[in-house]
Amino acid sequence: MPDDPTLGEIARRFEDRLADVREDIQQLGRRLDEKVDQRVYDLRHESLAARVSTLETLREKDAEKLVATRRWLIGAVIVPLVSVLLPMILLLTKGTG
Repeated sequence: MPDDPTLGEIARRFEDRLADVREDIQQLGRRLDEKVDQRVYDLRHESLAARVSTLETLREKDAEKLVATRRWLIGAVIVPLVSVLLPMILLLTKGTG
């Protein structure tokens, strides 16, 4: 019988366990308060997806503008410049040779 706990000791252990359970419940409550509602999460996710698709569309338009600018540069500047300089270069090389 000396190894058996007394009623006071059992009560203290029970109170300790009860305090541990209360702390665990409080921690769970705090964690639940930090969680975001699923509907709010879904709305934020949809909003972010819409912003990303808008940015992708703008990026594609910018890429198209860049291609158009390059075509304009080639058509309006480089081709006439080559068409003017090429005969001169040919004339100079034939004239000296």
